[in-house]
Amino acid sequence: MRLGQRLVAEVPASRPGRRAFVDITPLTTSGDVQARREGWKRADRARTFRLQHWDYDGERVAGFDYDVGAVLVRAATVVGEAALAGTLGAWRLRPEQFLFPWRTDDPR
Repeated sequence: MRLGQRLVAEVPASRPGRRAFVDITPLTTSGDVQARREGWKRADRARTFRLQHWDYDGERVAGFDYDVGAVLVRAATVVGEAALAGTLGAWRLRPEQFLFPWRTDDPR
């Protein structure tokens, strides 16, 4: 997470026929942009993270219209790894549940 990589976890959906995902997206800073230009990734323990829990129509997850009928269940923005860990705990999630997006069915 310190290096600014988005991660995703599939979580229980609101009801049958739905699928839900929580994503953690590190916010990019000017320091990250400069590091990317130089060919490296900047580590930052005080990075700001956006968390979003989305609930989707299960039949639309694999298509282009995945956002039709999607519901944002909850969202939070936190600063630093301690706050991130606290929010994950409050949401009853564990860091090891999260994978790189390409290893999940997350439509975003």
